[in-house]
Amino acid sequence: MPSLRLALAQVDTTVGDLDGNAALVRRAAADAAAAGADLLVLPELALTGYPVEDLALRRSFVDASRDALHRLAEDLAADGHGDLPVLVGYVDRAEGALADGVGPSGRGHREGGPEAAGGGDEAPGVPKGLPQNCAALLHGGRRVGRYAKHHLPNYGVFDEFRVFVPGRDLLVARVRGVDVAVAVCEDLWQDGGPVAAAREADAELLVVLNASPYERAKDDTRLALCRHRAAQAGAVLAYVNAVGGQDDLVFDGGSLVVGEDGAVLARGESFAEQLLVVDLELPEGAAEPADVPGVTRVEVSSDPAPAREPVRAPLAEPLDDMAELWAALVLGLGDYARKNGFSQVLFGLSGGIDSAVCAALAVDALGPGGMVGVSMPSGYSTAHSRTDADDLAERLGIDYRLHPIAPMVDAFLANVPMSGVAEENLQARVRGTLLMGISNSEGQLVLATSNKSELSVGYSTIYGDSVGGFAPLKDVAKTDVWRLARWRNAAAEARGERPPIPEASITKAPSAELRPDQTDQDSLPEYDVLDALLEDYVVRAMGRSELLEAGHALADVERVVGLVDRAEWKRRQGAPGPKTTAVAFGRDRRLPITTHWREEDE
Repeated sequence: MPSLRLALAQVDTTVGDLDGNAALVRRAAADAAAAGADLLVLPELALTGYPVEDLALRRSFVDASRDALHRLAEDLAADGHGDLPVLVGYVDRAEGALADGVGPSGRGHREGGPEAAGGGDEAPGVPKGLPQNCAALLHGGRRVGRYAKHHLPNYGVFDEFRVFVPGRDLLVARVRGVDVAVAVCEDLWQDGGPVAAAREADAELLVVLNASPYERAKDDTRLALCRHRAAQAGAVLAYVNAVGGQDDLVFDGGSLVVGEDGAVLARGESFAEQLLVVDLELPEGAAEPADVPGVTRVEVSSDPAPAREPVRAPLAEPLDDMAELWAALVLGLGDYARKNGFSQVLFGLSGGIDSAVCAALAVDALGPGGMVGVSMPSGYSTAHSRTDADDLAERLGIDYRLHPIAPMVDAFLANVPMSGVAEENLQARVRGTLLMGISNSEGQLVLATSNKSELSVGYSTIYGDSVGGFAPLKDVAKTDVWRLARWRNAAAEARGERPPIPEASITKAPSAELRPDQTDQDSLPEYDVLDALLEDYVVRAMGRSELLEAGHALADVERVVGLVDRAEWKRRQGAPGPKTTAVAFGRDRRLPITTHWREEDE
């Protein structure tokens, strides 16, 4: 029975950094070769980064991706790793019959298709230039195999159907006498297709290249899916996932190798770059493999692997819910800052729970030197808010500054009299202007500290506390902000460290402190009530009658639903933030700003 040493590389790529991403591939190849690997597999679109979105519609970008792939193949050979087969994702354009004018199934196409492939006017509904989400098999200094993703997701955060055209054929490569089938991400989630074709082609190993974004509890779903598909394919299944932050997405790694019987043979770390190396004992491919329509076969090597000491495959333990969420937020924030050229972040420290959690996240992501905290007390700020902010800054060891805003607010009011909500909002806007002024002078990334509960109901001041280039808690409910704070403090204590977040910031009643004795519950239901209602309305998309049937109080439904609907215009102007739930504001939830529909009309 042949032995195949498989290496799966969880790498943190950056969209558009073709040279930097290629360097990551070359480094992974060097490590895999040193480990004696027979095959190296990298994530979906590892060479270009993922998601490329409408960059795929630019011929210049597709050409650059193709050129980078050929250079990578040559560089791998020049590095002395030409004998190591490497599967890597990249953007290509359709070849063969599809490029000659046969439109993808279910999509419009223009007859006489060379025009569509070559640069004339494209047919309606077909992406310009026929780009494809591909995987290339590199060996001996050249591309020896190619696979184009079949199933293009068009839901949630995914928009691939509008920028790619699907592939049709299955790639099966013989490596060390083992037949290895290739699929890409969504191909695994859909019934039939490449998984069924892999079984028909008698593949012994199915490798799946993925850039699957994080959301809570997704690990369990992935494992169940991999077990199910391995049984369907009648093969060992290797699932390699990307890691890192890209705009509002976080990729969590957690690569898997699952046996046909469902046994977990290897599992990668979550939220960390890693090379997983695992020895697989697999059946030998047939001497005369079946000629299956739609299957392209490539012969890389039939000689068995040499005798060697077996490696111990990594079996990382899954993280618990709060540890996982914290790691996702840290990675998302850190990568957004670094990949956009920021070494420091800046935001206001109010002494409250949201800014305290954001501060601890920032320090974990960028170190104490990577954060500037600004205390901006107004005439309504309480003494304990100031002392809580002081305590937090001392615990974290950050650059901490004091800029009272009362004189600035008074000067504005002396020229433009305001009262009530207008005066409250003025305080927030003065703070926002102050932060942006420091940022423009010194070059930090301003963070918006609002959480998902506040954003849902519009409980923030546009151009005030909503200012910022990134919002770490954008997809984190207020009740989970408290849970995160307690988890982070407990984790510090378990390591013998001082908890970073003052207990007073966790236990005191939340308040914007824009008028005397103000608390959030002057305007909103208790947060446990609010968050449960928001989960049903925002995430599960329940209507008014469904919310009432679910047990929510009529008064809360009428109040909260109205607040959520009226705040859509604010959310559209908000900063990006890491997606952590099944439905995050932005890509996942798209509602009109101008609409006369109201849930009470239901």
